[in-house]
Amino acid sequence: MIKRLISSILLASPIIIFAQQADTIAQRYSRQVDTTQLKAHLNIIASDAFEGRETGRKGQKMAADYIQKEFRKLKLKPGNDTSFLQNYPLVVRKLGNIDLSVNGTPYVYRKDFYTVPQPEFHDQTFEAEEVYFIGYGIKDSSMKYNDYKKAPDLKGKVVIIYPGEPKDKGGNFLKTGTKEESSWTGNPAEKINAAKEAGAKMVLFITTADPAALKKAGRGNGEKMALATKMPEKGEMLVFHISKEMGAKILGVDPEEQIKKMESNSKSKLLKVEVKLKVEVHRDEPGYSGDNVIGILEGSSKPKEYVFVTAHYDHLGIQGGLIYNGADDDGSGTVSVLTLAKAFAKAKAEGHGPERSIVFMTVSGEEKGLLGSGWYVAHPTIPLDLIECDLNIDMIGRVDEQHTNDRNYVYIIGSDKLSSELHAISEQANATYSKLKLDYTYNDVNDPNRFYYRSDHYNFAKNNIPVIFYFNGTHADYHQATDKVEKIEFDLMEKRARLVFYTLWDLANRSGRIVVDSHKN
Repeated sequence: MIKRLISSILLASPIIIFAQQADTIAQRYSRQVDTTQLKAHLNIIASDAFEGRETGRKGQKMAADYIQKEFRKLKLKPGNDTSFLQNYPLVVRKLGNIDLSVNGTPYVYRKDFYTVPQPEFHDQTFEAEEVYFIGYGIKDSSMKYNDYKKAPDLKGKVVIIYPGEPKDKGGNFLKTGTKEESSWTGNPAEKINAAKEAGAKMVLFITTADPAALKKAGRGNGEKMALATKMPEKGEMLVFHISKEMGAKILGVDPEEQIKKMESNSKSKLLKVEVKLKVEVHRDEPGYSGDNVIGILEGSSKPKEYVFVTAHYDHLGIQGGLIYNGADDDGSGTVSVLTLAKAFAKAKAEGHGPERSIVFMTVSGEEKGLLGSGWYVAHPTIPLDLIECDLNIDMIGRVDEQHTNDRNYVYIIGSDKLSSELHAISEQANATYSKLKLDYTYNDVNDPNRFYYRSDHYNFAKNNIPVIFYFNGTHADYHQATDKVEKIEFDLMEKRARLVFYTLWDLANRSGRIVVDSHKN
């Protein structure tokens, strides 16, 4: 009996020792992702010297140079032939004069209305004699949801819409149908897209903001940076946000009562209203360009299978004389990519390199509309069908208001959208090592923030490549000049970055490629 027990222990011991060794190897190299490294890089990347890293500007070029030098030190392979840089052309379009009148009454830009410049803006004049009022994006006050396709022909028309969703006299949302329908109705982007699909020429959103807030909403120099591609066909739809007074004038109601009675004024109707618009847009092409920085750590047995780790290193530059350092957004993600690259490069140098190739890519242009990652998937240096997944790190250095009493968390977005297997790998890596609370609040298809669509992973997901987006949520310093290094919680940032490490370790070394079996985009 004792002999059999000893034999059983001896037979099992290699398996136990192997498992312990495997865990020890992963844990050993995960310690390369530490506070010291993260802080050292971030003190440089998010310093005033880098001038807020605005895409196409001096600071962005300085940051790209810093990152590529770090990749070179780690002996990564250049990701764009012989270069670490993938350069892409940019154009800046700037709004000039905007003349908008309704029934002969002229309105003033940034006082009565504002617009957000879009890449498709161009010089144009437009006149209409009718405005179609669509309420909240519903057919009528019976609250039967309408996706515009059931509405009268909107082709070439001006459409005026209330923001949000209708409420009853008690201030409660009036919702019918499924949760998806209710959420869809309140989402401005969905309303705009639906109107565009229906052929509308212009959308006017009535805002409830006071004049000061309206002016602030339209702040800035009216510039829009875009990829330097062919100008679109004329006739692209324009979107303007208008004051409640201007909205009341168009609807023929009293402005003070309009907002209070929005629930009773929601019936769709065609209005005989004359709208005239003239837009001037300046197209500047002074040789602006952005850069993605790409380094590859080649795999041993599966070098033609690739796992991507991404973060955007650009931010908002200098505005009003203030430097927007972007320490959390997304200096935290950028330096995490650098420390992850060092950890895996060290593992390879010591004989524990990944089976698959890992692509460490920092992109620019995210703050301008996901431009750098958009350019990459349109001009990939690696065929997209060879990319297994993308782990995207965008803000992991702070704590949001929802977690002030429990900071041991990270938001996980997109992990189950295309691959249930990727989701399971993420969960297992956390359960085994990091033990963070994985918060899936923003992964909900009905989340009004729509963060899933707002960072660089989405350009990969659109091409059927599974993704995970790691995020700490927004905070008071989000997109403010106060997003500085001294506010970063490095111990928490280290823990989150290590979760990415463990997930990446599994993906780079597992025997089979993860399966794309979900379609929840």
